[in-house]
Amino acid sequence: MKNSDSQNSSSSPFGGWGAYYIVIPAHNEQDLIGLTLQSLVSQTVLPSKIVVVNDNSTDKTEEVVLSFAKDNPYISVVNKTSDAIHMPGSKVIQAFQKGYETLDSDYDIIVKIDGDLIFPPNYFETIINHFQSDPKIGMVGGFCYIEKNGDWILENLTDKDHIRGALKAYRAATYKQIGGLKPAMGWDTVDELLCKYYDWKIVTDESLHVKHLKPTGANYNKTARYKQGEAFYTLGYGFWITAIASAKLAMMKKKPFLFLDYIRGFWKAKKAKTPLLVTPEQAKFIRNYRFQKMKQKLI
Repeated sequence: MKNSDSQNSSSSPFGGWGAYYIVIPAHNEQDLIGLTLQSLVSQTVLPSKIVVVNDNSTDKTEEVVLSFAKDNPYISVVNKTSDAIHMPGSKVIQAFQKGYETLDSDYDIIVKIDGDLIFPPNYFETIINHFQSDPKIGMVGGFCYIEKNGDWILENLTDKDHIRGALKAYRAATYKQIGGLKPAMGWDTVDELLCKYYDWKIVTDESLHVKHLKPTGANYNKTARYKQGEAFYTLGYGFWITAIASAKLAMMKKKPFLFLDYIRGFWKAKKAKTPLLVTPEQAKFIRNYRFQKMKQKLI
């Protein structure tokens, strides 16, 4: 990691701090990854490194990335073979980890993004500004927008204080303290809950509109339907918080019957004694935190 007083104006105009590395897990993204990379090489503050993990693609994803790497030497590609079935959570984070392992530790911010996004040119300059504004800020992100009838509208699947899994940026010290990313569904919730546990702040910036070219979950296999309930269990939520969270998520997705799948997934995981993603102490903190948040919304 860079010292905050080191001078590296080539990678950052922020007094040497703000070098960021991006890892992009990508599976059959030949039609979209070029748009993502074009938006990254057009940033007002360029990334120091971009690693695209070509995860078992059967299309020309690798060729598209290599064509960008020719003119942008900070872009590289890593090939990974894995199960072709798109299961939420584990597959994408295993791919992320494969890319992360190729990187050195000379970064201030580590970023995980999807290969189907278009970022505004000032996105990462703004992200760096947020991190610089307060040393206790551990995570920062903008918002995903999807196209509907010719308009780009907010992909409204979560609360405004949650950073979507498609575009996570972590301070290096935060990433290390939370133990990196967990290869399981719920990884993009447990990271934020552990941030809270370790007293880091999370910032979402509503001015940063990112185009999400493929709606979330578009490729999920049917066997993934119980996974959300299992994720709630592994986060240490307990039954009542799971029931409330399941009802809310099913309504947000406008598919009320998903509630039953989520609850079945929870009991399935409990019966199987599936290991939690957190320690008992962290699970207790998480339940208290979720209850407090729910209370605030009712008042």
